[in-house]
Amino acid sequence: MISRELVFEIGRTLIAIMLALLLGFIIILLVSEEPLEAFQHFVLGPLTTTRRIGNWIEATIPLVLTGLAVSIAFQAGQFNIGAEGQLFFGAVIATIVGISVPLPMYVHVLVALLGAMLGGALVGAISGLMKARWGASELVSSLMLNYVFYRFGLYLINHHFRDPNAGAMVSYRLPETVWLQWIWPPTRVHWGLWVAIVAIIFSYLFIYRTRWGYALRMTGLNKDFAAYAGISVTAVVIYSQVISGAIAGLAGAADVLGLYRRFQWQMLPGYGFDGIIIATLARNHPLGVPIAALFLAYIRSGASIMSRMTDVSSEMVAIIQGIMILLVTAQAFLSKWHHRAVVKEAKRHGLNA
Repeated sequence: MISRELVFEIGRTLIAIMLALLLGFIIILLVSEEPLEAFQHFVLGPLTTTRRIGNWIEATIPLVLTGLAVSIAFQAGQFNIGAEGQLFFGAVIATIVGISVPLPMYVHVLVALLGAMLGGALVGAISGLMKARWGASELVSSLMLNYVFYRFGLYLINHHFRDPNAGAMVSYRLPETVWLQWIWPPTRVHWGLWVAIVAIIFSYLFIYRTRWGYALRMTGLNKDFAAYAGISVTAVVIYSQVISGAIAGLAGAADVLGLYRRFQWQMLPGYGFDGIIIATLARNHPLGVPIAALFLAYIRSGASIMSRMTDVSSEMVAIIQGIMILLVTAQAFLSKWHHRAVVKEAKRHGLNA
């Protein structure tokens, strides 16, 4: 049975989204000479062609994975601002495995994905160990490690795996045995979609169906009570960061192996920071993450189409998502309405008794 708290949080999130979209429409009215056409492209554009639908799904895959990564850390009461570096380094390791380790098809891609997970887990483990051993803020350490492993990953690619015959700073082309094959021509939707679905199922089962997940959630709710109950808070801090990093590393590998077929990032792609937005919208619940990721990818795709087809720039989506996050994270938003509903329900049960 769905709890009243869950219904309230879902309703509050939907109201926040609608208010943000309404304000976005008002801004479009003020800045555009063709506001209705612009808003139509923004709202309906991603669904108008097969290729646009494919672009929407492609953009959703890394968002789902980084959203799951951040959600797991947040559920444990930990910050993970390092999903960006974990994603980047995971993509680097997958590229190195793809180029350096010749293996049969299917085996090769699995080993590359596993390598990406280990790369991301390594970065996450550093933050977890620093927090558990020395009490270092994981917010600061994970944020700083983004740039450490970003620069280290660039060094590995540009100095040891760069293709000198390419006209850009990119790696050698990956062999076909390590590709995540496209599954819906003419789009570039790839096997990473199944990877994301498996990650959703794993995250849900781990958090809500295992004793490690129970320990993780209890630590996130009250670490002092968890310690009093016999839960090893130190272990939870470490393995929550390791699992979070592993899933973030998987996101980087999925994008490189599925879309680009060679490593070509010279800047951080931003998906790790997007994961924080996804986790916030999803209330850190694994089953809410794909919905939030689909929504964020949709409005970004719509903004891109709107900017190409009309006189409104794509930066409009930054305004909309910023307003959404402010409203969703504002604890006082609709709190009085919620309080009145709780009091009314309590009085009704009291009279019935």
